[in-house]
Amino acid sequence: MRLNDIEQAMLGGKLGEPRKWAIEQQMRVGRFFDAQDFVPISQVHLMADAESLGPIGVEFLEDLAKAPAEHRRVRVPTITDPRGIDFDAYRRLGQTESMAGLEQRAIDAFRAMGFLMTDTCINYQTVSPPVLGEHIAFGDTGSTIYANSVQGARSNFEGGPSALAAALTGRTPRYGYHLDEKRKATRVFLLRDRPKDLSDWGALGGVIGRKLQSYWEVPAILGVEAPPTSDELKHFGAALASYGTVALFHMVGVTPEAPELPAVIDDEAPASEMIAGDDLRAFYASYGGGGDKLDVVVFAAPQLSLYELQQLADLLDGRQVHPETSVLVTTSPEIKSAADRMGLTQRIERAGAIVLKGVCFYQMHAREIGEAMGWKRLMSNSAKLVNIIGGYGYVPSLGTMAACIDAAVAGRVPEKVA
Repeated sequence: MRLNDIEQAMLGGKLGEPRKWAIEQQMRVGRFFDAQDFVPISQVHLMADAESLGPIGVEFLEDLAKAPAEHRRVRVPTITDPRGIDFDAYRRLGQTESMAGLEQRAIDAFRAMGFLMTDTCINYQTVSPPVLGEHIAFGDTGSTIYANSVQGARSNFEGGPSALAAALTGRTPRYGYHLDEKRKATRVFLLRDRPKDLSDWGALGGVIGRKLQSYWEVPAILGVEAPPTSDELKHFGAALASYGTVALFHMVGVTPEAPELPAVIDDEAPASEMIAGDDLRAFYASYGGGGDKLDVVVFAAPQLSLYELQQLADLLDGRQVHPETSVLVTTSPEIKSAADRMGLTQRIERAGAIVLKGVCFYQMHAREIGEAMGWKRLMSNSAKLVNIIGGYGYVPSLGTMAACIDAAVAGRVPEKVA
């Protein structure tokens, strides 16, 4: 890889050991993907909850944080994905003091390096939305696909070590979705029936994602006649990334790089593949179990916006969650503060739900929580969450937000959730 003077200084250790480690890590990634050089970035979003880090990962962070301040401080604004602990609520969920202690150690190390502890996966809605053409290094799949697609920024999926390295160097290898040629559509889908609910948009992402075969496939979606809302695009992108492992989509006439299909196609457009309402209904049906006792309803992955919290509060007003069912609601610390001020948190919790800040369910020792609380049967309106959570020992169902609340009040999974 070609290195400029600053990158050579980092490699030679002149800017400290943390930056030397970082540029070496990035060069290994760059060489693997045939990157010729680095591209400067403007911001970093890092996934590194304590569950995924483990004790050894936290010790590594602590070692970096011991370096002199001028060597360990991040070079560009750097923010964090959801953590694994809400320190105001973790004991209620059966999480242990050792889990909380490991999380606090990671937080202390990040703060010493100059991280902004935003603890959110909806940073594109709440912190600093990137703009068209901006090169960034984002880690969370939902954040990355939204930034790439809806905002036209440029990022690959940056794993924890890669995002940490980008924060310390202020650059990332120039490959993949930083390049014009990788941003062209490879598949075309025609939407016949417009989704009606956030979970429908997630189901659409799941349907298309299941049809894709690799990280380098880029779907273009036709037939979306009116722009979806930010929350609808959020659920669609998060599910598409989860089921399809893709980092970019084009919604023709909606997303900034695709005013029309020819703008995102190099040669002749491939034949379009029809997606209809029956496909969405079949997707819902793949997460069955109607009539089962319901242990927990989770609204997470992605965290909820203020509008979603308002909708949830309206659905819960005058109702009470079944005593044998729990309802968990996750959002960012900033949105939680706003929800507290506006009375939304109080309305939601009055009905028996718990509003958590700065966490996401599958990143907070979900298996251990399930074992501690006796939870097995789970329901959510997030297609991304139901895709992931089965790996943690749960049996999930997907439903609309209204269906999830009805089920939480009844204490049972409905026979039909679509």
